[in-house]
Amino acid sequence: MVLSLVIISMVAAGALAGVYTLTAETIAVQEAQKQKAAIAAVLPQGCTIAEPEEVEGLTIYKAYQDSAWVATAIETSEVGFDGPQVIMVGIDAEGKVLDYVVLKQTETPGLGAHIDHWFKDAAGNRSIIGKKAGALAVSKDGGDVDAITAATISSRAFLKAVNKAYAAIAAEPVEAATGASLLNQETPESPENPDNNTEKEETL
Repeated sequence: MVLSLVIISMVAAGALAGVYTLTAETIAVQEAQKQKAAIAAVLPQGCTIAEPEEVEGLTIYKAYQDSAWVATAIETSEVGFDGPQVIMVGIDAEGKVLDYVVLKQTETPGLGAHIDHWFKDAAGNRSIIGKKAGALAVSKDGGDVDAITAATISSRAFLKAVNKAYAAIAAEPVEAATGASLLNQETPESPENPDNNTEKEETL
């Protein structure tokens, strides 16, 4: 029986390793495409995007128009209710949020998973679009942003990630554009995988 279990375990491990080897490149291509699309979505159209930089552990993409810095896309993250939230957020030269795209999240469906659209919704005080980043907070904490209903933990994590993004560019000097636009670089086409979600319920 022990020998059978060992053989089965070895076969299963080998199969998993084989599947990973076959799919790793496809997954990498999908992630690169998703990231490129997110950068384009959160920045003004017609910008030249400089080569990425690492600032305070975050990846930033400076955008220029006629050599003038107009905005920055920042890939930022924070741990939410049930795992990390990875977000691409665009912030203009005045520190205001232009837009955001959730790249990865594992928050509860129907609750924290609403971070992908809640903070763009003009209803009430949900939207952070056009607001100054850096000190964003939910109303429960004295801020002026409505948290997702029954998902305060996820909401706090999201706003913390955006504030972290602003802090990174606020301390970063901006120079004239020197790099070619990353959005012009081609990547192979590949279908995207849906985000994973959990089944737990979040409490306030």
